[in-house]
Amino acid sequence: MLESIHQPSDLRALDERQLVELSDEIRRFILEKVSHTGGHLSPNLGVVELTIALHRVFDSPRDHLIWDVGHQAYVHKILTGRADRFDELRHTGGLSGYPSRAESEHDFVENSHASTSLSYAMGHALAGHGGWTVAIIGDGAFTGGMAYEALNHISVTRPEKLIIILNDNGRSYAPTVGGLAALSNLARHRIDPRYERAKNVIGRMLRGIPLVGETADEMASRMKDAVKQILEPATVFDALDLKYTGVIDGHDISLIEETLEQAKRYDEPVVVHVITEKGSGYQPAIEDEEEKLHGVGAFDLATGKAHRSELKLTDVASRAVAQAAVTRPDLVGISAAMISTAGLRDMGQRFPDRVYDTGIAEQHAVTLAAGLAMAGKRPVVALYSAFLQRAFDQVVADVALHDLPVTFLIDRAGVTGPDGPSHHGVFDLSYLRMVPNLVIGAPADATELCAMIETAVDFDGPIAIRYPKGGAVSVPALPVEPLEVGRAEMLSEGEDVLLIAVGRMVEVAEKAAADLAGKGVDAGVVNARWVKPLDARIPEWASPVGHVVTMEDNVVAGGFGSAVAEAFAACGLVKPITHIGVPDRFLPFGSAQDIMEIAGIDPDSVVERVLLALG
Repeated sequence: MLESIHQPSDLRALDERQLVELSDEIRRFILEKVSHTGGHLSPNLGVVELTIALHRVFDSPRDHLIWDVGHQAYVHKILTGRADRFDELRHTGGLSGYPSRAESEHDFVENSHASTSLSYAMGHALAGHGGWTVAIIGDGAFTGGMAYEALNHISVTRPEKLIIILNDNGRSYAPTVGGLAALSNLARHRIDPRYERAKNVIGRMLRGIPLVGETADEMASRMKDAVKQILEPATVFDALDLKYTGVIDGHDISLIEETLEQAKRYDEPVVVHVITEKGSGYQPAIEDEEEKLHGVGAFDLATGKAHRSELKLTDVASRAVAQAAVTRPDLVGISAAMISTAGLRDMGQRFPDRVYDTGIAEQHAVTLAAGLAMAGKRPVVALYSAFLQRAFDQVVADVALHDLPVTFLIDRAGVTGPDGPSHHGVFDLSYLRMVPNLVIGAPADATELCAMIETAVDFDGPIAIRYPKGGAVSVPALPVEPLEVGRAEMLSEGEDVLLIAVGRMVEVAEKAAADLAGKGVDAGVVNARWVKPLDARIPEWASPVGHVVTMEDNVVAGGFGSAVAEAFAACGLVKPITHIGVPDRFLPFGSAQDIMEIAGIDPDSVVERVLLALG
């Protein structure tokens, strides 16, 4: 069946039995492909019927479908002619794991940061592009503040031809209507034209009754609201006076289609609330209470177990934070819908009352930390680098301005790999280094990571510890002796060139130095450890060598290399210097090693740059 679907219009010829067959086939297809490539599994298993219904009711690309979060778009990609590329899903040069404007005319937004779809969709609708605009928001995206800001604006401007699909899979978003999925057949009548006509007819009849007159509509409205409150408690959509369907079954294609067709009859925005099951059709995902096999590497289809289970730096950080919490009762953890994936899993298990999950609300998470710190707590805010940038203003004005003891534990710093341009954490050194009062550390390995965490949780001021997505050999004996802030480490001396590296680039520098030695170049290596404050001895170490090279997995503009150059200028040191880091462009998706080579920050590229600089 799937082989006959080359474009969305092919779906409209299928009958109900064939649609069920196609849904099952798509789930098998996704399981088979993702079990080899890795990717976002359960969110896509949950939207199969919803996506089929959307493409049968709407005419993409004339109608604009905007996915939020974009990792729910695998089925959309399959139905828009990209099934034959799934063997290369998230591989270098292959198929993106998110919507991609470069891939297809059916993709409008490369939406891999959550809660943005309503703003995008409102813009599309207001522009009057000629078709419908449909925002599919879910898998936690509705917990983000941007969604509510846009929803509030939509309720005022009320653009035409805008439909909002709330994909409620019971995870990060908790529906205000509770367990009312069983009332879907009743709820959907809230946007049935017959319901609207009946309401208007009754109002006209009551207006003709003496002494009641014009107050009849108000009476009818109060009666309607009272009955509705009994059946379905009010939602934010009702408060904003937006047309709202109530809850419908997100796995019933005919019901979804009927509801969407009714929604299209209105000349104002309509919210369609669907209930879906994350991981639907795959028992190992359904039984995984913690993550529902949300994002996976290659795994065994029969069991759902990963083919390879390696210790990650995130696991090391998680254990170090939990250990620190044992002797520090004021230590609390905060994350934005990433407790288990950003370094707070162990603390959450051992001290659940001291760990707060804000949902996808990074701005709130940072200011929550500020409030806790003001009241005497020691917050650890664990976020991905690419998501911390969403809370930059809060880092500046709410934490750093007050010089509060908040630790930012920044996971996925630098090149991350298969999630692509929006997830590479290559801007944090630049945007954090400019913030007064903020200390920034970048450990070279697991032991230094644990040592910096020990430093951070007792530090009297804001401090950020960034570390990459990567494996670790082992967890060091905890607790590790803390590191002195602003103290670097000279790993080796050299007469010709000094490689001053930070974070994961220290290992790259050591490999490059060894290769350079084989080519007759004497290269020394410094592990800077701290980006801010920079060790005052670094200019002294650099003074006698012929050339200096700074190395970072951050954009060159305003990053670690800039800090070194500023330090040289401040002490009057004039020295030839080469800055190696991420170039001024967005990096693609692929393996971390491939992307580092593309960016020119792998050992071979470093050697080539050094030899070129030395002439």
